[in-house]
Amino acid sequence: MNFFKDKVAVVTGGAQGIGRCIAEEFRKAGAKVCIIDKREGDYFVGDISDKEVLERFARTVVAEHGHVDFLINNALPLMKGIDTCSYEEFQYAMSVGVTAPFYLAKLFAPHFAEGAAVVNISSSRDRMSQPQTESYTAAKGGIAALTHALAVSFAGKVRVNSISPGWMDTHYTVYEGPDALQHPAGRVGNPLDIANMVLFLCSDKTGFITGENICIDGGMTRQMIYHGDNGWRLSPME
Repeated sequence: MNFFKDKVAVVTGGAQGIGRCIAEEFRKAGAKVCIIDKREGDYFVGDISDKEVLERFARTVVAEHGHVDFLINNALPLMKGIDTCSYEEFQYAMSVGVTAPFYLAKLFAPHFAEGAAVVNISSSRDRMSQPQTESYTAAKGGIAALTHALAVSFAGKVRVNSISPGWMDTHYTVYEGPDALQHPAGRVGNPLDIANMVLFLCSDKTGFITGENICIDGGMTRQMIYHGDNGWRLSPME
């Protein structure tokens, strides 16, 4: 854990949920954490869809710390579907979910320390969907693709990976019955499942991993489902 002592970690969307957990785990490991979130927090409050906000945030981090060791792009895009999502709302989702991670990586590029790492938080929705989720799903697909592009562009300087969480309960609710059993792992996930992987990907134990997307979903996207399996029945909507 001494590896993280006094390292500088930037976490977007770090005031709540998974982002807050990631920030807390970095702090426990001895890192200096710089959060940006729309909600009030302990570092920088701002909307990352705004280019000027991103620039002010990056300047603040560099002025205070001089460099960045880890960039965690975690902020949550808007989720709306084809029936209700406006052009402006879709653009906003892209700004938060894809443009901001790209621009922060660009702004910090001259300031990444040796051995730096970027971890982008995608979603298992980058490979599967529910109805009426287009803005969120497109943003998560975009950041998953952005990951391998940045990994190639930053080759030899910064490792870039992404994580695709499945169902994560940010209140650490313990589920029983079908909600748990539909996961091959036997339970619903929680923020620590993601934070642990973030720190692992940022550590010196993963120097040969870059450009990868790691799905953490309790096995849900690996389990084939057919009508009649395990008591599951399709009941088409009338």
